[in-house]
Parts: sequence; structure tokens; C-alpha cells
Amino acid sequence: MRAISLDVGDKTIGVAVSDALMMTANGITTIERVGIRKDADKVIALIKEYECDIVVCGLPLNLDGSDSIQTQKVRDFKTMLENKMRSTGMSHIEVVFQDERFTTKIAENVLIEADVSRKKRKDVIDKQAAVIILQSYLDTRAFQNRNEN
Repeated sequence: MRAISLDVGDKTIGVAVSDALMMTANGITTIERVGIRKDADKVIALIKEYECDIVVCGLPLNLDGSDSIQTQKVRDFKTMLENKMRSTGMSHIEVVFQDERFTTKIAENVLIEADVSRKKRKDVIDKQAAVIILQSYLDTRAFQNRNEN
């Protein structure tokens, strides 16, 4: 089993995947946005390439937990992705949301601590945010599994 996570922004989509044991997240790429349909096609290609069973979309809520303008854009992207997956025989793949409040700030702090230059940080921030989103999902899932047993 493997999961892929998406940090969906207006200009880019950061992408990370888990290892086969669903324990760790690794950043793989940043997709330059060109249009919701083509962007969904690129994500589907990555889902197939990495043989993922779960797609985790970061959900950018306001600090009070309410929806923002970007929240609706991410919901629309999820809907488009699910529709395209259904039409390509991938309806068995689950698409879930993961709260992504503060992930970009956390990602920036991680990169600063790693002494990554400002220019390089700009290039990898979305991919790092996707890693944080996915790792949060994996940790929550592992915690829930331990408590069920």
C-alpha cells in the first residue's frame, strides 16, 4: 500500500509519496499548474507510476476551521480528480482531505533550518509542504490503528 499527497496551490501542486509500509513521506515533484483537467491528468500519471492506493489532498482551512477561497478550489480539484479516476477505472482509489493549516510555514522553517537558500526554498516549498501533509496523515493513521488494537 502506498499514499500520494497533494499540496494544491494556484501556481503549483507539491507532490509527495509514502513508502510501501506507509511510514514515511518523501517529496517527489512540483507540478506547474496549467489547467485543472491537465493537472489532474498529471496527478493520475503519478498515482499509476507510484502504484498509490490513497490520495491525500491538503485542505487549506482558515485558522478558525472555516473554508477559505482556496479551500473551495481544492475541493473542486478533488472532484475533478475523482471524476477522471472513475472514467479511467481507478475508482477504487480513495481520495481524502488532510488539514494543512500551517504546513507551508512549517515547511519553510524546516528548509531554513536546513540552510536552504531563499531561491531554492521557493522552488521546493510546495513539495516540502506535501511531505508534511502526508506525514501528518500517516502518523494519524498509525496512531488510530494502534488504538484500535
